[in-house]
Amino acid sequence: MRGNGSSDLARLVEPDRVHRTVYSDAEIFDREIAEIFHKQWIYCGHESQVKQPGDYATVLVGTQPMIMVRGDDGEVHVLHNRCPHRGAMLCGNRKGNVGKAFTCSYHSWRFQLDGTLDRYPLPHGYDGTRMSPDNPDVNVKPAARVASYRGFVFCSLAAEGPSLEEFLGGAKVAFDDMCDRAPEGEVEVVPICFRVVQHSNWKIFLENQLDALHPSIVHESSGRAAVEVEKEIEKHDGKAPLDYHYISAFVTVPLDKWDMVQTVNFANGHSLLQGYMGLRPQDPDTLEYEAVMRQHYGAERTEEILSVNIHHVLLYPGLSVQSPLQQLRAVRPLGVDKTLTEIWHFRLKGAPEAIYRRALGYYNLVNSPSTMINADDLENFWRCHQGLASDGGDWVSFHRNAGQDDEVGGVVTSRQGTSEAPMRNQFRAWAEWMGGGR
Repeated sequence: MRGNGSSDLARLVEPDRVHRTVYSDAEIFDREIAEIFHKQWIYCGHESQVKQPGDYATVLVGTQPMIMVRGDDGEVHVLHNRCPHRGAMLCGNRKGNVGKAFTCSYHSWRFQLDGTLDRYPLPHGYDGTRMSPDNPDVNVKPAARVASYRGFVFCSLAAEGPSLEEFLGGAKVAFDDMCDRAPEGEVEVVPICFRVVQHSNWKIFLENQLDALHPSIVHESSGRAAVEVEKEIEKHDGKAPLDYHYISAFVTVPLDKWDMVQTVNFANGHSLLQGYMGLRPQDPDTLEYEAVMRQHYGAERTEEILSVNIHHVLLYPGLSVQSPLQQLRAVRPLGVDKTLTEIWHFRLKGAPEAIYRRALGYYNLVNSPSTMINADDLENFWRCHQGLASDGGDWVSFHRNAGQDDEVGGVVTSRQGTSEAPMRNQFRAWAEWMGGGR
């Protein structure tokens, strides 16, 4: 079964199941890049990555190498990483500062920070040709649209479409929650990024993010080891550090409690999973942080902010945000069976150093490439992708609690936390964007 047209896609995606070829067919993957990643809003980075004019960070948007750069005008621009002369990439590093202009390493064409041509050598050689300075083709091509929300920069390679805020809808809470938890109302990127290449289709990773059934099963061995260490520490020295709780919670939260954690599913495939573990212990570090928050926001607003109960927000098609822990994972599809994830961490501006260190612990223990939690997931992602090549069955099931969720105004709320509503919601958006309907 091939995905060469809208009618084919309509047969591949049903409300409660999808055909396995949507994960394994190279033609469908190419169409995903064209219809989704080259048209929808895709995360580029955070404004704090490019603080000064000339600061840049390179990023992959679909198959397009792009540059996010701070211009002389103070604005953040997103440009194609390609010299319009002979096609060489202008920036070969992941980040840096180009000074006043980009200069191509091949023939020394020079461009202003917004991409407009500054000069090229021996200009008389272009007299009478189509590459004269008045031709817009001599400029570095910008992304069709660039927008920022609370410092998080997105671009779209399509000139038409909803605004960024319209696209995000209710999922804006991911950025609001993260930034509001900062006493100064802003976050700043930690410049070290973990990068992981997964040998599986990009959709498998995203479907896993709000899957509340898997944690206590997939991470049982890791969580059990943490529980045993916690008990030993408590036996000899008192209460174990909070770091162990990040891992032990995967098994100390029983399956029936996972089923009590709701998901909320918005338009465009976005979803959120409510929190399942307490992150407000009454230790001196937390009390100091809350005191600082009250100084900035007042007691009532501080309580509103710290009472927001979110563990995870998925912004389809390429972003997974854990706002109470100040981190996100950006998804960059590399091929039908290969996916890059970038794992970023943020500081809460104005918060005590201990609060940063606490979130850094989660970043390293749960989301980094070296943790067993990540290894557990990567193994299952690979197994899923390999299994989907099997002729043992044609369909992937998303039947759990199908038809049992509540929908009001296009927002679907699951009655059970282990409902596969987030996966059904993702494929609803996928089918619409791919032109297959539902």
